[in-house]
Amino acid sequence: MPDRRYYDLNRYFRSLFECRVHKITLDAGFSCPNRDGTLSTGGCIYCNARGSGTGAYARGLSVTDQLLAGRQVMARRFKAKKFIAYFQAYTNTYAPVERLKALYDEALAVPDVVGIAVGTRPDCVDDAVLDLLASYAKQHMVWLEIGVQSASDRTLAIINRGHDTVCTTSAVQAAMDRGLLVCGHIILGLPGESREEMVKTGRYIADSGMAGVKFHVLYVVRGTPLEAMLQNGDYRCMEQHEYVDRVCDVLEVLPPDMVVQRLTGDPHPDELVAPLWTLDKRGTIEAIHDTLEHRDSWQGKHYKTLPDGG
Repeated sequence: MPDRRYYDLNRYFRSLFECRVHKITLDAGFSCPNRDGTLSTGGCIYCNARGSGTGAYARGLSVTDQLLAGRQVMARRFKAKKFIAYFQAYTNTYAPVERLKALYDEALAVPDVVGIAVGTRPDCVDDAVLDLLASYAKQHMVWLEIGVQSASDRTLAIINRGHDTVCTTSAVQAAMDRGLLVCGHIILGLPGESREEMVKTGRYIADSGMAGVKFHVLYVVRGTPLEAMLQNGDYRCMEQHEYVDRVCDVLEVLPPDMVVQRLTGDPHPDELVAPLWTLDKRGTIEAIHDTLEHRDSWQGKHYKTLPDGG
């Protein structure tokens, strides 16, 4: 049993760099095929207009500007010595390879940046993109962060995701075949999903061979289709204790060496509709720690030992 009951990102970074390493989130002005009309114009039912970004690109800040500002904050607040440039907003492989290369090169040229993490969709990582990322992985840390969301095709259709699980599996395997570190993002509390379906998604992540996972709680953002579903009674938000229990359920079925990059999300307070408890990130994380301790449980306790509903 690990000391902290799960393998967190800080411990992973320290094992490799022997110092504090922090990710700096970037908004590089990308779009998304689920918003620009290629697949859809409405996006996923929960997605905000900023694509989970900071709006830095709209304010005229370059990748270098954002990294230098973030480096200063992280060094002061957390005593971080090295940094990962995290291309987060929208779909960060959705552009011509020449533009991607220019942006990634710019990020890696900033002092003390030792790698990149690139958030994207499984239907936006063709061979040319993966080959580009693999070329950086020879000298830098490269994480490809893929929005899996759910292992249920029914759920993916409900949330207007625009791809199925077969697409995800293919993209993940193609990335791993090139030696890339893959982190799968999953969302707990998606419309209509049972505990068993959420654990099934955890088992899908576990069996995929991915190196990392990020947990997100589904929260309702103002102006989204999900808000209309909530108002119409077609969606019920998870309570905090439900989310905590589901995170622990999924942690139990993950491989013990999979890096848990995040346990919950960070909604923007000015656009959050519900549930309000999601603003209490520290409280949620503490509750997860307490629940694991109360269960006498840990990441990997039931890895490949119990059925989905176990």
